[in-house]
Amino acid sequence: MCVRSAPIFGCVPSPIMLIDTHCHLDAAEFDADRDAVASQARQAGVGIIVVPSIEPNNFQQVIDISVQYPHCCYALGMHPMYIDTASPSDIKALHALIRQQLSTENKLVAVGEIGLDFFVTKQNRETQEYFFAEQLKIANECNLPVILHVRRAVDEVLKYLRRHKVSGGIAHAFNGSRQQAEAFIQLGFKLGFGGAMTYPRALNIRELATSLPLESIVLETDAPDIPPQWIGTKARNNPAELAKIAQVLADLRVMEVAQIIEITSKNAVQILPKLAGLCTPLQVLH
Repeated sequence: MCVRSAPIFGCVPSPIMLIDTHCHLDAAEFDADRDAVASQARQAGVGIIVVPSIEPNNFQQVIDISVQYPHCCYALGMHPMYIDTASPSDIKALHALIRQQLSTENKLVAVGEIGLDFFVTKQNRETQEYFFAEQLKIANECNLPVILHVRRAVDEVLKYLRRHKVSGGIAHAFNGSRQQAEAFIQLGFKLGFGGAMTYPRALNIRELATSLPLESIVLETDAPDIPPQWIGTKARNNPAELAKIAQVLADLRVMEVAQIIEITSKNAVQILPKLAGLCTPLQVLH
């Protein structure tokens, strides 16, 4: 049994606080200037950063980042692109670590980044599906939401979510059809939109970002990946770019950016309830 802890940070996020629901601040690309990147994000109004793990080798690093930076929290899980060297013992170790972290005050908010990727690594489909299902079981037992990686495998991911019920989560970097988006929403999920939405040629993503219920959308950067249009595809993405990404969504929906920030931040807290107490005194977006 997992110990289910209450919200841990003791206050409610400000409605003008941006929440980056997906940022790999632990990535090697940030080794040279991680402190500056974290500080710049705060200055840009990003009050919460969710840092998901990708493999056992970086579990401790994402935990340590959440300790080092007060506005960071984390998720624990094994990414489908990094499971070729994993074994069933890693599932047991992950489960034990999550139980341990939930038994104390901590910043563990989800199981993730988990999912399926049949774009880059579809030859190991059976292995991916095994680890995805096992991690969904952990999330179910521990009453944690999940952060999903879904690429060229939306219908398969939905099949497993129907088979292994979890308490919702985020379909990160969503790029499926409207029907698939609605299926995720019906299962209690939010959809993550970030840098890809900023490209004028990303017609499907922009149409979904414009017309889906705003209550189903959360914001993310996926930094250092998926850089927005104004940086260029070869550049390193940063969590500070979330403010401009929010402005793009506001422009697409013909809304004030403050409304976008307030609603998407509330959405993030709703789907990742342990964010409810993580807040900072930022008042930078006027």
